[in-house]
Amino acid sequence: MRRGAALTLVFAGVLVTGAATGSFPEPDATAPAASARKILAPAGGSDTGHEDVRKAAAEAMADGKSPMEAAEQAVSRSGDRWGAVYSEGEYQEFQEALDGRYTGVGLWARRERDGRIEVTRVRPGSPAAEAGIREGDRLRSVDGSKVDGRPVTEVVSLLRGDADDAAAGTPVTLGLQRGTRAWTETLHRASLSTDSVTVRRLPGGVTVIKIAAFTKGSGDAVRAALRQTPADDGIVLDLRGNSGGLVTEAVDTASAFLDGGLVATYDVKGAPRSLHAAPGGDTGRPLVTLVDGGTMSAAEMLTGALQDRGRAVVIGSRTFGKGSIQMPTELPDGSVAELTVGHYRTPSGHAVDGRGITPDLEAGPEALNRAETVLTGLGAPS
Repeated sequence: MRRGAALTLVFAGVLVTGAATGSFPEPDATAPAASARKILAPAGGSDTGHEDVRKAAAEAMADGKSPMEAAEQAVSRSGDRWGAVYSEGEYQEFQEALDGRYTGVGLWARRERDGRIEVTRVRPGSPAAEAGIREGDRLRSVDGSKVDGRPVTEVVSLLRGDADDAAAGTPVTLGLQRGTRAWTETLHRASLSTDSVTVRRLPGGVTVIKIAAFTKGSGDAVRAALRQTPADDGIVLDLRGNSGGLVTEAVDTASAFLDGGLVATYDVKGAPRSLHAAPGGDTGRPLVTLVDGGTMSAAEMLTGALQDRGRAVVIGSRTFGKGSIQMPTELPDGSVAELTVGHYRTPSGHAVDGRGITPDLEAGPEALNRAETVLTGLGAPS
């Protein structure tokens, strides 16, 4: 459950301090299969938690047992809420997700009230699109396994081939239905990119920039969106459901709205450090940030910076409260353990872990409407 929960959240357990401080090497773009192996032990001397997990894994391997299972037991005994152990394949998939890539067929789906799984979106140029699958088609089975009534997360896992660590090029057979026509289609999975930043313009001079997760290039995408937005538009930065990602990208996004200054302070095994925005951000436009209980980790760090610095009005519900920092270490069988080594705080010193961030204005489903009203009061045209 510990590992499964972490993989389901995908980004929830990642506040990659190494990416912010340079203590971890960048993945080798010419050898993506090896990127998950480019892991160092935590910087700054020995770390008891990581040492205990590595020792348990090494002893298990010497006894002919599973190092990964031994590591999972050690992490569980440690009481580390966000500690997790990943297989080599799972961690590689994790790294690819942070790079904005995933292996799949390009389908989005939802479960209807009667338990049927319906295709809600098809990525242009994906294997699903090339096979002629459309929005509204019913997905009946994946590789012969019926999917009616199953959670969407399980269906997505089958499509991606998570259980077999399926790579790009592997086949997957879908049972489909459109009206009275039922058929099967064999697709080949492909390496696809995520759309972590989307932009739409509302009537009345409001542009909504939604960041689903902080994957590689998210900060640049937000800057590009601002450049293409009319100068007098108010901005809604929608971080609802954003479970975090790469800290460097969250800081880069903060830099798009701030003119330098502090973004967050954090500690690694008691050693204080800080993150700062680059100068020259767009500080003139009215800005509202939307959050909810699914706003986590790096997304909370960004929210706290914009709120504490007086740059944005935060609307929604209390955020999740994931303000801890994990660092990874490789185990003898290639699996990877991540353990908590520190916590971060907002510019005013607010500790996020276990507390979350309280919005300036509470709102539920009507949050976007509240944001438009607030932007009008802040000077955006209506």
